[in-house]
Amino acid sequence: MGSLSDSTAIVGLAESEYARSLGASELELSCRVVRDALADAGVDPREVDALASFTMEGPADFELARAVGMGELNFFSQVAHGGGAACGAVAQVAMAISCGMAQVGVVWRSRKRGAKSSRVWAQVNDRISDQWKYSRPVGLLRPVDEVALMARRYMHEYGLKREQLAEVALAQREHANLNPRAAMYEKPLDLATYLDARWISEPLCLYDNCLESDGAVAVVIVSAERARDCRTRPVFIHSASQGMGEQYQVMTNFHCDDPLAGCSGATARNLWRQADAVPADVKVAQLYDAFSPLVLLSLETYGLCPVGEAGGFVEGGTLGPGGSLPVNTSGGSLSEAYVHGMNLLNEGVRQMRGSSTSQVEDADLCLVTSAHVVPSSALLLRN
Repeated sequence: MGSLSDSTAIVGLAESEYARSLGASELELSCRVVRDALADAGVDPREVDALASFTMEGPADFELARAVGMGELNFFSQVAHGGGAACGAVAQVAMAISCGMAQVGVVWRSRKRGAKSSRVWAQVNDRISDQWKYSRPVGLLRPVDEVALMARRYMHEYGLKREQLAEVALAQREHANLNPRAAMYEKPLDLATYLDARWISEPLCLYDNCLESDGAVAVVIVSAERARDCRTRPVFIHSASQGMGEQYQVMTNFHCDDPLAGCSGATARNLWRQADAVPADVKVAQLYDAFSPLVLLSLETYGLCPVGEAGGFVEGGTLGPGGSLPVNTSGGSLSEAYVHGMNLLNEGVRQMRGSSTSQVEDADLCLVTSAHVVPSSALLLRN
């Protein structure tokens, strides 16, 4: 077991309002949530000496530090690959604190993605010269098209039915209906409505896609020893991992023996190698869900159910409130908000604190994952 295990803790969290469009800039949203997360922890901004965010983050770290009133910084980093970055950014700050390089760290993400023009695939040049030249010319134009191809392959290999895939969206909507912060709080969803929804990229319909949201999230990380002096119940980082698969190709990772394994295969093996726990110990999970098939693939890749059996595993409300393995208990990216998975991290912390709107009884270990189909990361949180 590595020296990182349980040596650091998340002691503060905050999030902005989630909406299709917010008037505040990304910098303003970032400052608000970082300030509020520090207040949640009872930490003065001048004590922060470590920052981590996403390479896709708009505000620069020095802008945030100056605006919030931080002092000298001893560690700062950014993690690439969009939705694969959240748990990795937390892991990097935790490592810096664990080895003594820093003492108080903040990880944040702000997004203004409600407007179509702000989305990455809406900004493609007419002439493609990067890795996308292998996929865009054959019609894989958006992330949903790439995941749809994987979903169709999974259906072919393992007989997955749309009614089984629907279980992901239906369970997360049930969780969202209990969560006043969620965009879909007062919007229930049933199977008939799901099956009748318009296609976005067959076999994925409207409800298999994440919400494009404006919003921001932040967490505060300190040493386990320092956590005793903070205002909140500490949530310990038991294990952390990043992973990139062999012969990786962005999103369309078809150059390997099992394209369905994604980069989460490498991430999962490394996560469990470090942990004093096994998949059967996980009582609640926050699995990256930009698209619903990614939840099924993550269930299998992280060992929560056998490979090829996720469709049957999720039947009967397994993932929903009161199920045997509640997943994405705030509503997730499908029904709460899409903040590149950072809201999943916050929900994992709330589950370990005992303050979730879909609280899982006796939950003492939570798996949090980042994106399945890009270089990824994951955390095991415990209370």
